[in-house]
Amino acid sequence: MHRMQRLILAVLILGMPGTVCAAGAMKEGMWEIVTSTEMPDIPYKIPPNVVKHCYTREDVSDQKKIVASDNKDCAMTDFKSSGNKVAWTMKCTGERSGTFKGETTFSGESYTSVMKMETEGQVITMNVKAKRVGACP
Repeated sequence: MHRMQRLILAVLILGMPGTVCAAGAMKEGMWEIVTSTEMPDIPYKIPPNVVKHCYTREDVSDQKKIVASDNKDCAMTDFKSSGNKVAWTMKCTGERSGTFKGETTFSGESYTSVMKMETEGQVITMNVKAKRVGACP
């Protein structure tokens, strides 16, 4: 796999649902999450990634748990919550090393998030738009 393909894959994996939403004002249920990725040094546009994720009442009860990555090679180094915004910094080591900085603005039924990842001399921006689409199955 080429270096750029590995980088895109890492961004999509690290940008999955567990890293983008804040609890508190967020409602449990099924969410549709659309992630658009911008990489200035590639000659083509990356198509948006759309996933559905079920958040339980337990999931949305702890902001740090929701925002943190499940990746064992990543650690949160900064976390701030103010009003309807959550901001964080996460450092990852290993094969997908880099620094993530993100901010999420949320309401009970939707949220938007902007994340920037610096890795291998690249700055990758991910824009996330999510909305609650109903109850979990």
